[in-house]
Amino acid sequence: MAEELLEKARDVFEGQIDFEGQRLAEYLTQGILTLVGAVAFLYGYFTQDIYMTLWIGLAGTALTFVAVVPPWPFFNKHPLQWLPPQNGYSGINIEVDRKKTS
Repeated sequence: MAEELLEKARDVFEGQIDFEGQRLAEYLTQGILTLVGAVAFLYGYFTQDIYMTLWIGLAGTALTFVAVVPPWPFFNKHPLQWLPPQNGYSGINIEVDRKKTS
């Protein structure tokens, strides 16, 4: 049981995401930062309060960090199936210092 928990913890902390997850993270980053930037700008423009504008921008950046940086499970929904490792180079002969290796 402890081994299963350790394996799950390893999977979470290794940070494995697939290519589709990378694309989703990029879209989330751009979307959240654009939306928060627009909201912060409009709020600052209408209230003439640069202090709150900066705080809204900082909060949006922190929200983006929390949404994108941790390896959430939805970033790894389409993992790639890699080829199994080969046990050697069968059929390939390499000559080093006039000695053949296989």
